[in-house]
Amino acid sequence: MKPVLRFTFAALSLSSVLAGCDRRGQPATDARQQSTPTDATGESASRPSLPDSASPCPRTGRWAICTVEKRLEQSGFVLRKVERENPRRLGFSVQPVVYELGRARLEIFLYPDDAALTRDLASIDTLVAAPRGRKNDWEVPPRFVRSANLIAVFLTRNEQQAERLTLAITAGPPQR
Repeated sequence: MKPVLRFTFAALSLSSVLAGCDRRGQPATDARQQSTPTDATGESASRPSLPDSASPCPRTGRWAICTVEKRLEQSGFVLRKVERENPRRLGFSVQPVVYELGRARLEIFLYPDDAALTRDLASIDTLVAAPRGRKNDWEVPPRFVRSANLIAVFLTRNEQQAERLTLAITAGPPQR
């Protein structure tokens, strides 16, 4: 046999063998014969899970940093948290949590309750994300997004990315 035919035949044989095995190299079984997958406790993995009050990110109907991160990752964003000291922004009574999303910058202001957010929002010009008549030192025009106990200021020149972020956040926090 010619070397090219021998290689093709070997490749086809190997792919046939691998197609009949699962990821662990065990023979694959018919889907009807497979049992329901279980987790480490032996519980069925297909059973819907109930909210875990001990979870670091419980479903409370309010935003938390972990729920923001999860929502943005599910929306296709790659987040890189900025760990250095972030500046306080005029008009905002809470310190922002800052992320870089590629070339864009996202500042998340999480409020302990709606009353605190409403107090800040009453004096903020949302077009410039600063107190009325003043300005913050944003690198690009800010995109202001509000949802429940969260204000996000997104700095990007990419309109598609801004719209995607706005939709992800305005969909609201995970509910109870």
